[in-house]
Amino acid sequence: MQTARILERLNFSLDDLRYEYPSELTGDETPADRLRRLAYDGLEWRYPNGASEKVKRLIGHELSLISKLEFEPYFLTVHDIVAFARSRGILCQGRGSAANSVVCYCLGVTSVSPEVGTMVFERFVSEARNEPPDIDVDFEHERREEVIQYIYARYGRHRAGLCATVVHYRGKRAIREVGRAMGLSEDTIGALSSQLWSFFSTKGEATRMVEIGLDPSDPHLRQTMDLIYEVIGFPRHLSQHVGGFIVTDGRLDELVPIENATMEGRTVICWDKDDINSLGILKVDILALGMLTCIRKAFDLIAVHHGVNYSLATLPPEDPAVYDMICQADTLGVFQVESRAQMNFLPRMRPRTFYDLVIEVAIIRPGPIQGDMVHPYIRRRNGEEAVSFPSDALGAVLGKTLGVPLFQEQAMQIAIVGAGFTPDQADRLRRSLATFKKHGNVSEFQSLFMRGMLRNGYEEEFSARCFAQIEGFGAYGFPESHAASFALLVYASSWLKYHHPGIFACALLNSQPMGFYAPAQIVRDARTHGVPVRPICINASYWDNVIEPDGTGGLAIRLGFRQIKSMSEDEVAWLTAARGNGYRDVEAVWQKAGLSPKMIQALAEADAFKGLGLSRRTALWASKGITADRPLPLFSQDLGGEGIVEAQVHLPEMTEGEEVIEDYVSMRLTLRSHPVALIRHRLTPGMGHAPAVPVGLESVSRRPDTENYSLQRRLQSANIINP
Repeated sequence: MQTARILERLNFSLDDLRYEYPSELTGDETPADRLRRLAYDGLEWRYPNGASEKVKRLIGHELSLISKLEFEPYFLTVHDIVAFARSRGILCQGRGSAANSVVCYCLGVTSVSPEVGTMVFERFVSEARNEPPDIDVDFEHERREEVIQYIYARYGRHRAGLCATVVHYRGKRAIREVGRAMGLSEDTIGALSSQLWSFFSTKGEATRMVEIGLDPSDPHLRQTMDLIYEVIGFPRHLSQHVGGFIVTDGRLDELVPIENATMEGRTVICWDKDDINSLGILKVDILALGMLTCIRKAFDLIAVHHGVNYSLATLPPEDPAVYDMICQADTLGVFQVESRAQMNFLPRMRPRTFYDLVIEVAIIRPGPIQGDMVHPYIRRRNGEEAVSFPSDALGAVLGKTLGVPLFQEQAMQIAIVGAGFTPDQADRLRRSLATFKKHGNVSEFQSLFMRGMLRNGYEEEFSARCFAQIEGFGAYGFPESHAASFALLVYASSWLKYHHPGIFACALLNSQPMGFYAPAQIVRDARTHGVPVRPICINASYWDNVIEPDGTGGLAIRLGFRQIKSMSEDEVAWLTAARGNGYRDVEAVWQKAGLSPKMIQALAEADAFKGLGLSRRTALWASKGITADRPLPLFSQDLGGEGIVEAQVHLPEMTEGEEVIEDYVSMRLTLRSHPVALIRHRLTPGMGHAPAVPVGLESVSRRPDTENYSLQRRLQSANIINP
């Protein structure tokens, strides 16, 4: 009875939570005045020859809408974070829908002019939607933590925190946990898990089960599979968002439960991004991108060795030679277009302008592929199919993509121009175009879309085809603004690879792990482009790979100790600091640098003592004689020949094949012969007129519906698809 009375008196609702964003006041300037000043200062910086009337009109419209919704402090916060990163030399770039904003471009948050795209600002900030904007900013993946700690330092951990994210069951996890709960043996669970991708292929689940020795008609196994499919997509646990920050004017713990993260110095809230969106809480995404690390390191190396300072904004644009390289699919290591699917498409697409790269980034995605947009676009681009538009209005929307919708913004524009959607309805359509592995509910707009298109005079067949293409984005469609931001990094990395292949390869190696390719392939590709690559040397190498003169006026890559398995950066710091005029033998490394016997043995296994005239086996033999972590004080100095001198041991020389194997074991790469070259005489005896058989070294493996292998042959790579 008492409980009921208490419940009657409780009238709390989540709507009662009052979220206040930090005011971002500076001196006598209001947030609105400061944002306007910074935006127009940036307008002069971005457009030194004067902005177009369209841009001037848009910046006024954006500032007016931002002011009406009182979002100025949010934009000032993001500007402040980006300004901090740039003051520390941290490369960063905004992406996503923020790239549709002239204000973000003028503030330096984004690096691509919105004029490149269709500039649908409502994709970013919408009065009708009444939701906060969401700005994503990528930072160098090795230095993002500096930015995160700056946010905590500026606002305090009591006012700033990372969002949570809900981790859902996916294929392998669902198979393993449901399989154990249903009592399947570990062997059976492992077999099922190994065939995960195959269950969704054209062969079908039953055929694959038979192939791995299971009976698909077994009732218990059938029930297990039904439960596996049912549990996929269920929430499993709460985790930390990759970089979604919220900041408050007051105490964060008065708004939402908080906790310390596993990583030291981080605070995490217990709500995910959907929760905070529902409550109108502003979020800034502080994300990490490995290619930004690579590009910044490449810029630094160019400044040191060529005396030229570049940034993303000052790279020479539209270089025909760079596009020639891209058209030849010579893009190993290049951002976004390094995958086998992209490499296969590049010679057909033949990009010649920046906007071609924007399309290239967006088109090889599940959405455009499933929506049957790829082949029509290529046919029209190559003149094999006429480019036509059902109306001038839609021609203005689809003109740049030859009448084929490739971007989410175009889906919105088709709905507005063709079907008469309001901007709010178009934005809801955009939100239903789910990304990644979530499934949208695009189909609920079908009747509204079809009625609108027919009412505006478009044929039913054309309207249905348009909607089918829009529906394809439900698998994974790219926003044009997002593709434009990524296209800038495609061009920048391509420009670096073409004009400075050695520096680009060195920066790429120093930014690992990242990307699609292993260090062995990056090194081989650099050598193919005429870059000398020198081995690890105990007296010349550092932790990072470095650029050094090659003796002929050019530059060479010197491999660094980071390429050796199990090497520690701290140990290498001692090694290089104590090097002085160089080490004379293996024991000197132990005595002067105080390296552990394990690290000395790792150096010997990587043939790091070759520069001292010691073979790998000789160095290994010497390293095996070192067993103590530190030399004894009595024997740590030179004994003037009074010590015990062991007889010289003559060890058999290693064959080329043995050296190659040891290289791969210790460093995962070799500068010696390609492994296949050593057995070529066995694979093709006499060469004769026997049919050619592709033989190489499997270097990259992917498992979609078919097994796709990258086969690295002696001089180049090839794709092998095993259906």
